[in-house]
Amino acid sequence: MARPDRRLADQMRPVKMRRKFQRYPAGSVLIEMGNTKVICAASVEDRVPFFCKGTGEGWVTAEYSLLPSATSVRTQRDSARGKISGRTQEIQRLIGRSLRSVVDLKALGERTITLDCDVIQADGGTRTASITGAFIALVEACASFYEPGGVFPVKDFLAAVSVGISQEGEPVLDLCYDEDSQAIVDMNAVMTGEGQFVELQGTGEGRPFSRKELDALLELAEQGIDELISYQKDVLGGQLVWKVGRVG
Repeated sequence: MARPDRRLADQMRPVKMRRKFQRYPAGSVLIEMGNTKVICAASVEDRVPFFCKGTGEGWVTAEYSLLPSATSVRTQRDSARGKISGRTQEIQRLIGRSLRSVVDLKALGERTITLDCDVIQADGGTRTASITGAFIALVEACASFYEPGGVFPVKDFLAAVSVGISQEGEPVLDLCYDEDSQAIVDMNAVMTGEGQFVELQGTGEGRPFSRKELDALLELAEQGIDELISYQKDVLGGQLVWKVGRVG
């Protein structure tokens, strides 16, 4: 099977992550997965939502936006429509709960970390790129207030990737837009560094899929996420990698 960009079925698109992409947030990164580009920024506030007040726990949340010029046909801003689209709400909730899965909210203290994920160019996999990039920004943000000897709020690594079954019936890794729009099966997987699943979003868009096909997709997802986490560690460098999961 020939993929649009001539990759092998189990091959990721080229990945780049540029830390400290913005000056003002506590953590930021520009992540590029193929032609998909997302700016992820983490802001820290010394306050929490009402349901966290007095608990000694913090909160992690996310906002997601697709810039109007990010796609071939201009996308109207949510602010111009006067409401957040259902797709936007679904994606930012996914990003938020994925990141919370690897955060010790008690160690965070009564702080809120907001991850802003702004897609400046979309070519498939924007939500998975947002999760993978936002993790880097999250670690940077937590390092900004972490005190040596304490519990680092981020417990484990986290990344996400898309997998699917092509029109030809072959399982493939990291779909670009052309593949995603024609896929028989489309799935997003979020996993931790320990190899545990946080979320799976899989849909048989062209037909139902078998357990054998599901197993093949999960195997590809694990491979891709292992590669992404390895890259995250390279990007963070030794000074930050050792903090993740640190207790005391």
